[in-house]
Amino acid sequence: MHRKFEFKGKTFFLFPQVYYPAEDSFLLAENLIVGENDRVLDIGTGCGLQAIMAAEISKHVVATDTNPHAIENTKYNAHLNNVEIETRLGDLFEPIKEKFDLIIFNPPYLPSESNSDSFEEKAWNGGPEGRSILDRFLGQFCNYLNPNGRIQLVQSSLTNIDQTLNKLKALNFNTDVIAQKKFFFEKLVVINAQK
Repeated sequence: MHRKFEFKGKTFFLFPQVYYPAEDSFLLAENLIVGENDRVLDIGTGCGLQAIMAAEISKHVVATDTNPHAIENTKYNAHLNNVEIETRLGDLFEPIKEKFDLIIFNPPYLPSESNSDSFEEKAWNGGPEGRSILDRFLGQFCNYLNPNGRIQLVQSSLTNIDQTLNKLKALNFNTDVIAQKKFFFEKLVVINAQK
């Protein structure tokens, strides 16, 4: 039996071995800034929540994930919600050749020493400092952005938000924290960055 949730009038089913969206996913989805003519890339799409919300507005959305179950799950949910999304299997920008106006990313950010190969763990395990995937993304994303392109990502206070903001500023991006939510053990923020 697939798990199921509703978000903004849409129904999503969760396949086995696919990350169940949590507060970080919903905070990002609630604060997406998508233009009608934007070419959008959703990295690490999971069940397709961000990609589907973006595809409601934009006609060109590409969603990637390293988890083949997530790719199938996104296709299923896109069909269920009557939106067009192109899916590609691969790690970060590996399956990407073109450039985008908006790149969306909810990185695995929980600090962990574990090396499990399970798809569920890879969805949240950010390495010893919680930044291993995020820092790889920050080192590559500029190559896939159009001249006035922007990124939107969610981050936790567990993994040094200031370090991310400083890296983006060093790349000459204007950064804004456009949303935040506090929990007893962490703060989540949505960062919007544009050249």
